[in-house]
Amino acid sequence: MTKLIMTCVFAVVVFAIISSTVWFIRNSGYNEIQGQDENVKAQWAEVQNQYKRRNDLIGNLVSVVKGYATHEKTTLENVISARYRSAQANKTGKDAINNPEDFKKFQKTQDNLTSALSRLLLVYEQYPNLKADQHFVKLQDQIETTENSIAEARNNYIASVNTYNKYIRYLPTSITAKYILGLKLRPTFEYDNDKAPVIDFKD
Repeated sequence: MTKLIMTCVFAVVVFAIISSTVWFIRNSGYNEIQGQDENVKAQWAEVQNQYKRRNDLIGNLVSVVKGYATHEKTTLENVISARYRSAQANKTGKDAINNPEDFKKFQKTQDNLTSALSRLLLVYEQYPNLKADQHFVKLQDQIETTENSIAEARNNYIASVNTYNKYIRYLPTSITAKYILGLKLRPTFEYDNDKAPVIDFKD
């Protein structure tokens, strides 16, 4: 009889543990937090992908401009240097979303390249032959398209981080996020007070 009672008690305890676990998973937001975290990572990967595409295009653009604007050495060197730093930041940028300081460095590096590129694009006005070069024309269209894609990717990332950050701050999911998963708020893009450089090839 005692053995039967012990078996019943054990079964009840196991059932209670399983039920509690199921209830916790359903109500603690555990799965939802995981899903939102993966969404943030996916959006961040797309941001990096678009910046990488821009870097690749800028390399081709610099090569074309060199053939015409031989006197623009400083401008070209600034773009090449900024492009190199951008490429390095992109390689190590996967973990930037886990560290606000690293994220700021990443953003600053990309913004510096945008500034250098915008200065380079002012040069092409002085070279009619460069403006007529079909390869240059195609590159400028591709870079403009990529800049739009970067803006869209950044906006999608900002939206996903906003949703994620709010979710892990709300109760009861904040308890799961902080004490069980050890999660912190994700950093997001900030805008300088100064107007951001606009990349526009149009007259």
